[in-house]
Amino acid sequence: MHQAVLGGVDRPGVMVVQGEDEAIRVGVEEEFHVVDVRTRRLASGAELLLEALPGSSFARELQRSTVESNSRPFRRLEDLARDLCGLRRRLIRQADEVGLGISAAGSAPLVEMGEVKVSPEPRYEQMLNDYQQLTREQLICGTHVHAEVRDPDLAVVVAHRLTPWLPPLLALSSSSPYWDGGDTGYASYRSLVWQRWPTAGPIAKYDSAAAYEAMIKELIRSGVIADPGMIYSDIRPSQHVPTVELRICDSCPRVRDVVLIAGLFRALVTRELEAVRQGVERDVHLEAVRAATWQAARSGLEGELIDPVGGVPRPAPVVIRRLVEGLRPQLEGSADARLVPELAEEALARGSSARRQRDAFARRGRLADVVDLLLAETRDCQWDRPADGPPPYRSAAS
Repeated sequence: MHQAVLGGVDRPGVMVVQGEDEAIRVGVEEEFHVVDVRTRRLASGAELLLEALPGSSFARELQRSTVESNSRPFRRLEDLARDLCGLRRRLIRQADEVGLGISAAGSAPLVEMGEVKVSPEPRYEQMLNDYQQLTREQLICGTHVHAEVRDPDLAVVVAHRLTPWLPPLLALSSSSPYWDGGDTGYASYRSLVWQRWPTAGPIAKYDSAAAYEAMIKELIRSGVIADPGMIYSDIRPSQHVPTVELRICDSCPRVRDVVLIAGLFRALVTRELEAVRQGVERDVHLEAVRAATWQAARSGLEGELIDPVGGVPRPAPVVIRRLVEGLRPQLEGSADARLVPELAEEALARGSSARRQRDAFARRGRLADVVDLLLAETRDCQWDRPADGPPPYRSAAS
């Protein structure tokens, strides 16, 4: 049986290996916008919802208009999907009771910037004091995927080596074309808003967890950040669980796209762990990664992406299919050989959320219709339902 380094250290210098039948566990944090279903604008209703939801699965975020859900870790993507659907259903039921809606998207099309406030927590209030307008405009939501890597040294090394492959995952998630009532011209404007933080972007190369932690301590000493949680790299070793955490993606209206991204990310982590074990070197040019990330944010699935292997632009479907095909050995090792390619083809056939939102706007020229689409797709989280589109959402103002 093929052996892959999947984390853990029994003693210094000796890594624990696991077989193919012990696939890396993967979990997801989803951030959701809270929306007033009458006006379709962001609403500062997160605290009202969180009062009635278990703290083990739901948490506040920086803005009072955002709620985060946390799945359990799973080896099977089918199990992850059902858990994500269960969390969404619970959140949406609670929102329904108080006249609120839940939208999983990178940005909210309709916002009154002055009406949304930061959550009542000292850490967030200090961030507002320190970062000012940057904090006030942090009205964005992301999908964070955690892949289990128990060895902290491996987690640091693998995070850097994976950076060239993150732009296609961003393109698959792109769901933030609208900002403050206007079309930005980008598929993922959220990623541009996020890049303004001083620690955002692709993670640099570190030879060990100790070197990585030394960098964090240096930044804290500088006063630019207050704690390790403010390392906002596109991918990073998690500070609170033994994982590598993907952070570049927009929130996704469709659970099926979340599962697709989780499956691809786990396969990428698995492949890179194998490469490290085999001593395969990987040269990563962060300037090229930044350029490819911008291109993915600009075009999503509807334009060209930079091929991570050749470094040249290719149609997005070509890049995505090459990515999936290149990961086939790792997908087969985790029993996802059929599911992930099927989800990828489905995503390419439907197009990005950004395109679907623009199509919704084009029909009547109403951003309220875009919000309704996002509310409907977020609500339609039945995993086994055929992916032929959700029913239309109808709010009280329709």
